[in-house]
Order: sequence, then structure tokens, then C-alpha cells
Amino acid sequence: MKRSFMLYAVILLVLMNVFTYSFYSKEVEYEQNRYEKTTKKLRESLNSATVKLNDANYFSLEKNENAQNYFDSGDSEKMIKYEELIPHVTEKLLDFNSNPKGNPYVGQDQIGINKFIINKVKILNHRWIIADYSDGEIWGEVLLKYFVNSDQSISFEVNQSLLYQK
Repeated sequence: MKRSFMLYAVILLVLMNVFTYSFYSKEVEYEQNRYEKTTKKLRESLNSATVKLNDANYFSLEKNENAQNYFDSGDSEKMIKYEELIPHVTEKLLDFNSNPKGNPYVGQDQIGINKFIINKVKILNHRWIIADYSDGEIWGEVLLKYFVNSDQSISFEVNQSLLYQK
């Protein structure tokens, strides 16, 4: 009886080991396939986001080589680096937000009790800026021209401005 019990126990243990090995090897294969599929989806998503970002940045001074070359005068002392120009122009434009009547380059007069200030700025090329502005209740956008003067000062000119309806 002991012998038959031991034989059944050994057969049962061998079967359990075979099934356990089969289960875990299939699980590892399943996890590897799942990892590969997830990685593939993430790569496709990253590539798609990169393409969309490049499309969105098509109109920007950072990506426009022709606009960058506009500031390359050939004279190394008068050459303006666009990497330094972008934050400088943005800062100069946003400095006008401290005006008590609001930023004069939004192209709108003060409507209510709040003044219009510029919130977000994007420099499109060597001549154009688009900016978002609001007074907290009313929102709008403005297209500006900017000029870098010979004394390295920046001047702005409102080209077009619009307000969105509430």
C-alpha cells in the first residue's frame, strides 16, 4: 500500500510540475507579447505626437531658418541670436502689462473695470507675433509687427486685433 501511494504521489507531483511549467512558460510568452504590443503602441503614439508638434511649430522663429537668417547681418557684433531674441521680445511685450490702462498693444481700449493684459506670446518669424490677451472676462488675440531697431531696442505695432464673444 505504501508503494502504490508513493507511486501515485510521484505521478501526481510529476503531472503538477508539467502543468506548472507549461502554465508559467505560456505566461512568460504572453507577457512578452503584451509588452511588445504596448511598446509598439507607445512608439506609434510618440511618433504621432512628434509629428503634430512639428506641424504646430511650423510657424515659429525657432524652426524657420529664413527668419533666423534675417538677423544674421554678417557683422558678428551686430548679429542678433534668435535664441536670445525670443525671450527678450516676449519680456518687452509683457512689460507693458504693468501699464495702469492695460497693455497698449492689445489693440483694444479698456471695456470694463479690468484692464487688458497679454497672457501668451508666440513669435512667428522675424516680423510677426501672435498674442492672447484678456481682462479676466473677455478674451482676444492680436497680431503684432515687431522691429529690432539699430540700438537693439524693440518696437511694436498692432496689425490686427479681435475679441471673442462671451
